[in-house]
Amino acid sequence: MRAFDYFESKTVAEATKYLLDYGETARVLAGGVDLIPRMRKEDFKTDCVVNIQRIPNLDRIELDSGKELRFGAMATLRSLETSEWVRKGYPAFYEAIRQIASVQTKYMGTAVGNLCVGTPASDVATVLYALGASLSISGPEGDRTEAIQDFCTDYRCTSLRRGEMVTGVSVPPMKAGEGSAFVNLVRTHADIAKLTVAVSITTEKDVCREARIAIGAAAPTVFRASKAEDALRGRPLKAQTIDEAAQIASGETRPISDLRSTAEYRKEMTRVLVRKALEKASVAAKG
Repeated sequence: MRAFDYFESKTVAEATKYLLDYGETARVLAGGVDLIPRMRKEDFKTDCVVNIQRIPNLDRIELDSGKELRFGAMATLRSLETSEWVRKGYPAFYEAIRQIASVQTKYMGTAVGNLCVGTPASDVATVLYALGASLSISGPEGDRTEAIQDFCTDYRCTSLRRGEMVTGVSVPPMKAGEGSAFVNLVRTHADIAKLTVAVSITTEKDVCREARIAIGAAAPTVFRASKAEDALRGRPLKAQTIDEAAQIASGETRPISDLRSTAEYRKEMTRVLVRKALEKASVAAKG
């Protein structure tokens, strides 16, 4: 591992100043689950590491007055998993975290850090896409909010500008008639998923009024299957409608073949997993 400058920031403003000064070679240290191994392998040039663990309130998990879930950049996966607000109010998010096999990862890793890695195989990112989450971002030009689907721009690339860092995530409250579901495809429980699907649908008298279908590990980034969502809106959630949407979603993927799976298998299993997730979400929407 090459030498680098190390700073322990006490405030967000201090952290963003270091990030601005060092630019593309600055790295934020939260849990370090992804950062430390990649630094050891020298996957990228690192001149500066900014530790944000001492910044107050970044580990917060709370519901605001509108019942929106908010959590900070230092909220660990384990703290989110054990939160009653997450378990009861956002079951798909809870399930995505619960099925992570590594206890060490859940105790050290943060949800925001997971998002900032920018991998399309992120279960956490996929479910937050489906739940319509937004990110709070701070930088030298002030604070801004960005929808999660605009955050990852390419494989391991994000929309963060020089000097910026993600300080937290907001997840809208589940509405009446809304159901969500998370499913993934793995060889063994500890493996990175070959494919991940999360959906959220809002129904009224068995008719789909709103739909969000998020797919991970089937394109350079997690993405929303917008054509499949359009195929659901305004239609009764019958088996034929769900099958059609699942087939359309499969056609929206851009998978690759790698050590975990082939492109053809991922495309076919997208249809299977989207159908399964929609069926689960439609049951949940009925309460």
